[in-house]
Amino acid sequence: MKRLLRDLGQVVTPSGTHAPLRGRDLGAVDVIEDAYVLSDANTIVEVGRMRDLKPVDGDVHEVSCPGMCAIPGLVDCHTHVAFAGDRVEEFSLRAGGASYEELHAAGGGILSTVRATRAAAADGTLDEATARHVLWMQNAGTTTFEGKSGYGLDRETELASLKAVQALGGVPTWLGAHAVPPEFDGDADAYLDFALGDVLPEAAKIAKAADVFVERGAFDAAQARRYLTACSDAGLALRLHGDQFTEQGAIPLAIELGARSVDHLEATGDEGVRALARSEVVGVLLPASALFLGRGMPPARALVDAGAAVALATDFNPGSSFTESLPLVCSLAATQLKLSPAEALSAVTVNAAHVLGCADRVGRLAAGFDSDIVLLDVPDWRYLAYHLAGRLIGQIAGSS
Repeated sequence: MKRLLRDLGQVVTPSGTHAPLRGRDLGAVDVIEDAYVLSDANTIVEVGRMRDLKPVDGDVHEVSCPGMCAIPGLVDCHTHVAFAGDRVEEFSLRAGGASYEELHAAGGGILSTVRATRAAAADGTLDEATARHVLWMQNAGTTTFEGKSGYGLDRETELASLKAVQALGGVPTWLGAHAVPPEFDGDADAYLDFALGDVLPEAAKIAKAADVFVERGAFDAAQARRYLTACSDAGLALRLHGDQFTEQGAIPLAIELGARSVDHLEATGDEGVRALARSEVVGVLLPASALFLGRGMPPARALVDAGAAVALATDFNPGSSFTESLPLVCSLAATQLKLSPAEALSAVTVNAAHVLGCADRVGRLAAGFDSDIVLLDVPDWRYLAYHLAGRLIGQIAGSS
């Protein structure tokens, strides 16, 4: 049965047909007033003005949407959705002055979530926790998401995390090099021996990409190169956490290895901006994480003006960005990163889809694309960024 969303106040989609969008193209959107979207099964057939709508053959389920705005389903290309427990105690300590690095060095941070997630995988509750997190994301307008492992750091929990993401329709990423687990007593090279020898062969059968945290106290550029090269040889696309706290060579490494993205960039300087602008690597910006940790924002305006491709994501995780809301990220993009609402929309749709390798079918409202449609119950689509933490989502008409 066909589905007709009719009488829409606005249908809004990033302009053009290519991805990723850069420079001026990032802020170019098509806005159709008094519009409709016609879908057949899981695919968009037509988008147009109501006055141009012709009779539709066959069975049609019509939905009248007066005053609502249709935008592409939001794409969250950087999440740590497969985790258990919380870090509310650390949040309280950090509010009292403790730094993220201090908490991590004291055995908190990532390793505290590793303990909780291993326990959940062992008792069979990790799938339930992950599903709950995905539901939160969907209620905020996310229709396509990436989910990383990285809170197991052992064979069983890493694979269980990837399977949980896969079972929920997400794009699994093996973040096998997130931190060094306690049983390796800080020996990153010994841990990588284990991860690449014992986990990668099975992880590569589930994951679509591999990720590594390049940072002081995590993995250096040489260790990251070793890890990513092995993952590439196993058929995985490459991604990096980089320049979150300090510049440790993540951007040059990402460019050298042809990575899909380098994510965070809060500490990126002018040379990093210029290098990304000359490359095919997407900079994934995570302003909610910077806000949550009270750190400086990534240089979004400089990156866009230099011609770099950028995407936005939540970095949803229990320790440094406990939010599942891409609309909130769009608000932060407009108020803190100095991006326009149109640039923010493209960054959480087309460009985020490009990072996940699905921009040919996700991220635009156009014929041939998946019928992942978010209806905003607002008078203007720019409320997506304008209404800070507002209740915007009227309905999600997803293809899956």
